[in-house]
Amino acid sequence: MPSLHRTLALCTLLACSAARADGDDFKYVLGLQLQNQPESPGSDFRKTSIKPVWALRWGRLRLSTGGGNSLMGFGSEVYGAGASADLLTRDKLRVGISLRFDGGRNSGDARATQGLPDVRRTLRGRLFAGYAITEDLQWSGSLSQDLLGHGGGLVLATDVSKRLMRTHDSEWSVGTGLSAGDATQMRSYFGVRPEDTQASGLPAYEPGAGLKDVWIGTSYTRMLHRNWIMQASAGVSRQMGPAADSPLVVRPLAANFAISLAYRR
Repeated sequence: MPSLHRTLALCTLLACSAARADGDDFKYVLGLQLQNQPESPGSDFRKTSIKPVWALRWGRLRLSTGGGNSLMGFGSEVYGAGASADLLTRDKLRVGISLRFDGGRNSGDARATQGLPDVRRTLRGRLFAGYAITEDLQWSGSLSQDLLGHGGGLVLATDVSKRLMRTHDSEWSVGTGLSAGDATQMRSYFGVRPEDTQASGLPAYEPGAGLKDVWIGTSYTRMLHRNWIMQASAGVSRQMGPAADSPLVVRPLAANFAISLAYRR
């Protein structure tokens, strides 16, 4: 069971990092995020939702949701969602690992995926790296693998971010990046099996590995008070490669918006 062995190894590394943490070095952020985005990638229907965002840091161990990590990271490094720990820190280079739960896809939640099978929840292991090209320009990349074999597959992502403005209580940045998936990932989220064509009303489609999307975005973060922080972000993404050719993708170009308010300590 190689996936289980990889999971246990990652958990052991994260636990060791936590054990070495200084008990006084404990910080957290807790708040809410309002989002507006497509119902599913490439959908021509949009949805507005409110979700909790949180993150905590204890020494070298970090736990967060996707929205919470950037709020915790204001004024310091930004890490991905889930539980993460550094493996290597050398001058401008940082390499680490993380574990996170992937919610998969409930196909009944979006009109574009009605009649298609759900994608099961899973545990993802992620290897990430970041390099500070300059003080305000940073490259990052990651490989994320479904460790339980639930159809999540492998995802590769890379991006470059540039800080345009920084004061003691605010920050404005822009970024751009792209992601790609292996055949398993692409078929789970953009494919249509022949046996599902009647229920979904879509033609059969079996994508291979390739690009998923490219994106560009901007975010503004501000400390409203010593412990209160807000962040507004906006971006545009476009499905590419095998994802763009999927019958699930009606509108490949889409915008997304979010605003968060949180308490940080």
